[in-house]
Amino acid sequence: MLSPFSFGFGERLRQLATGAALAAPLLLSALTIEECYEKAEANYPLVRQYALVEKSAHYDLENASKAWLPQLNLSGKATYQSDVTKVGFDFSKLGMPPIDIPTASKDQYGVSLDVSQTLWDGGAINAQKRTIAEGAEADRKQVEVNVYAIRERINSLYFGLLLLQEKIKQTDLLQEELQRNISKIETYIANGMANESDLNAVKVDLLRSHQSAVQLRTSAQAYREMLGLFIGNSIADDEPLITPSAPSSTFASNNRPELALFDAKINALQGRNASITASLMPKVNLFVTGGYGKPGLNMLENSFKPYYMGGVRFTWNIGAFYTAQNSRRKIATGIASVENERDLFLLNTSMQQSRYTKEELQYREQLRYDDEIIALRAEVKRAAEVKMANGTLSGMDLIRDINAEQNARLTKIEHELQRLLTLYNLKFTTNN
Repeated sequence: MLSPFSFGFGERLRQLATGAALAAPLLLSALTIEECYEKAEANYPLVRQYALVEKSAHYDLENASKAWLPQLNLSGKATYQSDVTKVGFDFSKLGMPPIDIPTASKDQYGVSLDVSQTLWDGGAINAQKRTIAEGAEADRKQVEVNVYAIRERINSLYFGLLLLQEKIKQTDLLQEELQRNISKIETYIANGMANESDLNAVKVDLLRSHQSAVQLRTSAQAYREMLGLFIGNSIADDEPLITPSAPSSTFASNNRPELALFDAKINALQGRNASITASLMPKVNLFVTGGYGKPGLNMLENSFKPYYMGGVRFTWNIGAFYTAQNSRRKIATGIASVENERDLFLLNTSMQQSRYTKEELQYREQLRYDDEIIALRAEVKRAAEVKMANGTLSGMDLIRDINAEQNARLTKIEHELQRLLTLYNLKFTTNN
């Protein structure tokens, strides 16, 4: 049975996150469940995360591309060492005049600027950009999954409010009928065909219906407020909800955003293989180094001198081969884990789909009998009213038959809305 108090909690997201600002809350003339979906997604705070993911990925990709720009490294040093290189040969032994060979000072100073330009990085930068792009795509898909999940809560709130509104209508009709019977019984009493106890029995039931109406209207107001918070719009007390048409109960495929999320996670993990491959490759770059220090490049000239050098630098981190195999195995394990998550998700959604399909069939079968039950209950009530007019039926018995017809009408309404809720939950389960 549908209980108004039991509820559990899409490329359009990009437009919602980066497009026009949300409209100010307005009173709606009519409200459909599809409008609730759209407004709830636009109003959901998490949708703004989509724009943040886009910005973060843009900044990371720009930073990765800048690795191709010349890299500058400024460094300086001041040192003191215990000894320096000296020429200790005595040239006089060869009959040569003494030669004064300068010796560098033990205190040395220098500042240098190194400029390098990558010629080949083994694919490291491209691999990094791919990792960033695929990671951002996985983040976007996660946002879509989280935003899509609110549709289930909208279903519960929307159909719960529909049921409450229908119950309020039926309660109002019951009160009108009870009031008519009170008028009739008062006439019967005047003619000596009924007594005060019959009148009091109907009056008690009228008071009970007023109590029920207060509770239903309070619950409906709470549901309007909750639904209004989700969609970012106030819902007036007298604003009708449009009962949606029944969607198809047969869905051939599963189009849930979680499946795209699993694919994005696998792509992100597979992209890391390119980074591992790039780490095994040698790196080649051009470099130019200019500096000023004491000594310069000539160690035998003990004075401050400018200097420069340039060339091609080749580096190869052989140690990366030690960990490459385990790194690839770790990626394979991560992919297997995601695939297991996907299999579990498909199993769960398949079981939900089967359950909702059977429930929909159950309500459809029950609806086949509801109209006949209502017709028979109405006949019984009319016969009771005749008996009451003839003075052969008590007020309590008349109330029993009136309530029986009322309950039959409410049961049909609940079956109709339960069937619709089941179909929309089935639609949510497969995103069709």
